[in-house]
Amino acid sequence: MFASDTLLDLDRTEHSVIFENVTHVWEALAKISTYLQFRLKPGIHGKLIGKPFISGAVYIGAGTIIEQGAMIKGPAWIGENCEIRNGAYIRENVVVGNGVVLGNSCEFKNCLIFDEAQIPHFNYVGDSILGHKAHLGAGAILSNVRLDHQPVAVKTAEGIIPTGLRKFGAIVGDRAEIGCNSVLSPGSIIGRDTIIYPNTSWRGVLPSNSIGRVEPQTLKILPRQARD
Repeated sequence: MFASDTLLDLDRTEHSVIFENVTHVWEALAKISTYLQFRLKPGIHGKLIGKPFISGAVYIGAGTIIEQGAMIKGPAWIGENCEIRNGAYIRENVVVGNGVVLGNSCEFKNCLIFDEAQIPHFNYVGDSILGHKAHLGAGAILSNVRLDHQPVAVKTAEGIIPTGLRKFGAIVGDRAEIGCNSVLSPGSIIGRDTIIYPNTSWRGVLPSNSIGRVEPQTLKILPRQARD
C-alpha cells in the first residue's frame, strides 16, 4: 500500500539501496544508520565558508557550500552542489542528496532527503523522508514523537497501520509543498504533487495530487474607539 516507488522517484537519489527489501516506505528509516556505517567514506570536497562545526564521520560532495554557523555531527552524507546555510543543525544519521538547500534554524536527524529538496527556514525534520523537489515552507515542522510516547501508527481510511517505530515523522513525496507554519503529526504520509496550506495541522495520509487545508476562520474587523 505504501511502497517506496509510489511516493518517491528512486532515481532521484544515489542512496536507493536503502529501500531494497522494504515493504512500507517508512521501514527505510531504520536502515539509515547501518547504511552510513558501512558505506560512508568521510571527506570534505566542498567549500567551507568561515569555520562551520563539523565532527564525526562526514562526507561533503563537490560544489557544496557549508556556511559559518552550520553544525554537522556525523555520521552524515551530504551530496554535491548543496547549500548548508548559517544556523543549520545536522545531527547524526542524515543523508542528503544533490542540489539540496538546508537553511537557517533548521534541524535534521535520522532522515533521508532526495535531490533538489528545499528545507530553508525554521524547520524540523526528524525520522522522515523528503522526496525529489519537496519543499517545506518557513516554520513547517515534521513532528516525530507522539505526546504519549507510544509507537507511531499510520492512520488511513481503511484503518490504522502500526509501524513499530517510536520515532517516525513523515514521508513527504516528490514535489510536495508544505505551507508555512504547518505541523505534520507523527506518521503522516504526504503524496506526490500535493499542497498543504499554511498553518495546517495534518495527521494521516494525503493522496497524491491533492490539497490539504483547514477551512478559513472568519476574520472580523471592528472599529477602534477614538482616544482622548
